[in-house]
Amino acid sequence: MSDYISEFSTSFHLSLTTTALLVIDLQYATGSEKHGLGLLLKKQGRFEEANYRFSRINNYVLPNSKKLIDFFRKAGSTIIYITYGAEQEDCSDVPLHIRGIVRGTKNIKGNIEHEIIDTISPLDSEIVLNKVTMGAFSSTGLETRLRSKGITEIVTVGVSTNNCVGMTAMEASDRGFGVVLVSDATGTCDDEAQVSFETMFLRLWGRVINTNDVIKELENKKQKIA
Repeated sequence: MSDYISEFSTSFHLSLTTTALLVIDLQYATGSEKHGLGLLLKKQGRFEEANYRFSRINNYVLPNSKKLIDFFRKAGSTIIYITYGAEQEDCSDVPLHIRGIVRGTKNIKGNIEHEIIDTISPLDSEIVLNKVTMGAFSSTGLETRLRSKGITEIVTVGVSTNNCVGMTAMEASDRGFGVVLVSDATGTCDDEAQVSFETMFLRLWGRVINTNDVIKELENKKQKIA
């Protein structure tokens, strides 16, 4: 929706040489219905509460993230995987506000729940950074990695849209990066939360576009350079 705020939004374009793909928190802990959160809810007889979440992950987030990963790999562009979870067994290194879900989903380094879902596994040459906070910039060396590679734009995919993905995207924007939230490669617990965050993010923070449009823009830019 266009309004007076749109007049103040900064425009930017994606380029294969200056754009990085951030794959955020697509782990078994909260991204798989057979592990972590999904398994916990099944044991509690409450899995139907998460039908939207896991349906969106399986039908949109994972396949579209994989599509972008494959595209960035083929182009030789930067991909950085972000995970979240405790690095200490007692979870004392995780802030109180997320400690409960980290413990409940067994999202501790060394457990399968902490691992990235195998259909989108990183290559040995790709960077994986673990965060103990919702936003990736406050508890990893992400900014240093991006600056050293000459990255000025970021494309974000993963879960959850209005938590770790959104926080990381907003942190990036505050640090001067042009940020794209991929509408069909991010997901959360319900459609209202997804749409609400997308609407908010468009107000000065960054852009919201789908997977095919990200690829189209990058391909068009490449052709113009060639």
